[in-house]
Amino acid sequence: MVIDKWMDGSWLRVLNLARSTVNKPDQDASKEVTRKFRRAILLAEHSPIRVLGFGVKLRLKSWISVHFVRHKIGVEHFVTTQRDDRTGVSRDDKPQSASVEHSMDLNPQSLITVSRKRLCFNAHPETRREWLGVKQSVATLDEDVAAVMVPECIYRGFCPEMTKCNENFDNTPKFQRDLAQYRAMAGWRKQ
Repeated sequence: MVIDKWMDGSWLRVLNLARSTVNKPDQDASKEVTRKFRRAILLAEHSPIRVLGFGVKLRLKSWISVHFVRHKIGVEHFVTTQRDDRTGVSRDDKPQSASVEHSMDLNPQSLITVSRKRLCFNAHPETRREWLGVKQSVATLDEDVAAVMVPECIYRGFCPEMTKCNENFDNTPKFQRDLAQYRAMAGWRKQ
């Protein structure tokens, strides 16, 4: 369960960093950064998106936290301790289902990367549900970033997993709708 969320940085900074890489002057701060640009640079995953920062604080089961800490590129994890000397409770007496607070600082690139695995139907259903909560929280801060947080099959356009999910999601009408919606962000058309 998400108990807090935050966002740092600005789309103007992202735009101006992108402009500087192609020898263009900064955009006037009075002009708004377009949704078309935001979605295009997110889909292209160019480096300036990494200056945006997102954070979430979750309360979740320890074993779900372990699933999240597997992701380490572009994300910092801060998990409450279960050390005996800090809690006064024997660590051996705590089950894997004991709840912990897990805070993460992420950038859009890491949100995309984590989503590819944790929104997949092969992810444990409880882990997937927790990451969907993260995506919903990100959507309240920035809809465009949340829109690119998709499972691997949508990201690639097909399922690359060695073992398909029980949902067989990539053979469903919802998969086709979700894929079309994702591709529409880039202005792609069916050919």
